[in-house]
Amino acid sequence: MNNKKRNTNTLKNNIYMLRFIFKHTPFMICGYLFFDVLANLPWTLSNVVLLKYIIDVASEGKDYYRVLVALCAFVIFVLITNLLTTLFYEISMPKQKQKLYFAVYKTIYEKAAKMDYEAYDNPEFYNDLVLAMTAMNERAYSLLADTQDVLTNVISVLTIGSVIVSIDPMCLIFVVVCVAIMTPIGRRIAKVNVERTEAMTPLDRKNLYFSRVFYLQDYAKELRLSGAGEMIEARYNKNIFDRIKTISPYLTKQWKLYFCQESLPMTLLIYFGITMFMGYKAIVTKDVTMGDFAATFNGAASISNSVFALTSQLAINMRENGLYVEKFRKFMNAKEKMISGEKTTVFKNPPVIKFENVSFKYPGTEKYVLRNINLEISPYKKIAFVGYNGAGKTTLTNLLLRLYDVTEGAITIDGVNIKEWDIKAYHKNFAAVFQDFSLFGATLGENVSMDDTPDKEKVESAIKAANFDRKLPNGTDSILLREFDDDGVSLSGGEAQKIAIARAFYKDCPFAILDEPSANLDPVAEYALNQSMSKAADQKTVVFISHRLSTTVMADEIFMLEKGEIIEHGSHEELMAQGGKYSYMFRLQAEKYSESESK
Repeated sequence: MNNKKRNTNTLKNNIYMLRFIFKHTPFMICGYLFFDVLANLPWTLSNVVLLKYIIDVASEGKDYYRVLVALCAFVIFVLITNLLTTLFYEISMPKQKQKLYFAVYKTIYEKAAKMDYEAYDNPEFYNDLVLAMTAMNERAYSLLADTQDVLTNVISVLTIGSVIVSIDPMCLIFVVVCVAIMTPIGRRIAKVNVERTEAMTPLDRKNLYFSRVFYLQDYAKELRLSGAGEMIEARYNKNIFDRIKTISPYLTKQWKLYFCQESLPMTLLIYFGITMFMGYKAIVTKDVTMGDFAATFNGAASISNSVFALTSQLAINMRENGLYVEKFRKFMNAKEKMISGEKTTVFKNPPVIKFENVSFKYPGTEKYVLRNINLEISPYKKIAFVGYNGAGKTTLTNLLLRLYDVTEGAITIDGVNIKEWDIKAYHKNFAAVFQDFSLFGATLGENVSMDDTPDKEKVESAIKAANFDRKLPNGTDSILLREFDDDGVSLSGGEAQKIAIARAFYKDCPFAILDEPSANLDPVAEYALNQSMSKAADQKTVVFISHRLSTTVMADEIFMLEKGEIIEHGSHEELMAQGGKYSYMFRLQAEKYSESESK
């Protein structure tokens, strides 16, 4: 991408984010820019106008009271501006920042919730989401601060420039030449900084990974009980070395450019050039006063500093912010591929489900994980999908839940293709317990109902059906986890899984999908849960996946999958009588269980 296009994109991205900020917090952006200019204006004028006035009065040797009047007026002006800016920054600004924080993350949450589940399989989308979640609030505020600095420096250049022109237009030539030299060097500095950021991004991503490994509890046991800690630390050390090696050439380029931009033009043209020129006119020819000399010298230096800020650091910041905003825009502009239908039926009683010649491959891949699946699930049946890892069991239920759309074929409920449903309405027909379930920092009742107004009786009935028998201090009002409450209850893996299963019993819907419902339970608890599930789910069609084939004994029908195809189908007794792969897997597990029992 050439510089012109990159600069255009940077401008568009920054304008996009400023519009976003103005839409959600208009008072913040207007007040922030206005009060910053107001706060800096007195000091900008004092360095030029006030200084010139004081020196000129002092040179005249009379009417010194005018200096006192000018200073008093200046002090009053500063006190008033300080009062107004302090009120804004200390009272209004923190509230506005919270509103901006809320707006940014609300926008991200809503967009993420609308996106297809398959989007999370796309690394590019996921990276954009993570970047938006971790950086956009900070970047939005940073952009606002940089815009504020740009506006302040532009006003400073225009204000002081007009004063210098009124004193001696020739001084502006020195300033213009200085700016002409500094500007392209500033662009080069910004370009090098962007290149440095791009070169460091992969290494920064590794650093974030190391941070997660060392502070997340998920890794704590492995780090302490194995040699992984030393291995990860060695890789972290190498990454630091790689960072230093990568950044070094860019730092060398930058310090040379900074020296050329700041020191040479400022030293030769401003500090030396204007000093000699105005000093000659003030001392030798007497064409200007000493106040004019001091004002033009300070003013020219101030303009050069402003131009330096605009062409180097602010240009770098604006371009860097633009890169982040571009990722945010890309995330916000991502389109959902899964089209929602218009049908809103939520069944009271479970109808027939059919898979008709269903094949599926994950987006971006050519390998089919399911091929030509044909099956029918009758109302109120207990259906089990079994098979080795990677056979396609979970994918089958994900298609039924319409987390993905089938690649070929169709899934119908009550004779209607599930694509004709409104997606939100369709999901109301299902209660699902996933293998990688999650608990939330909320009450037990809220975790079961997945709602902030749980029905206490239904919650108690659901956790009873899931065999959750632990007595918590505040019953169903007890807070789980400790993110929001230091007294939050921590649960074992088996207890947490029972809470997840209770969700399926709580929800009034015709279908329940249970993916490995007893994975964290011991055999005794598993048997008790199976009995409870069979009873509690009597009025639902239940589809479950299990690696423990003892669970499948309760199923009315069992589908054995291998390499994405159904290879056996029948009841437990029928499949055992066939002596096929299901029978082999069941006997193998039974033998292992018997061996462990005898030990």
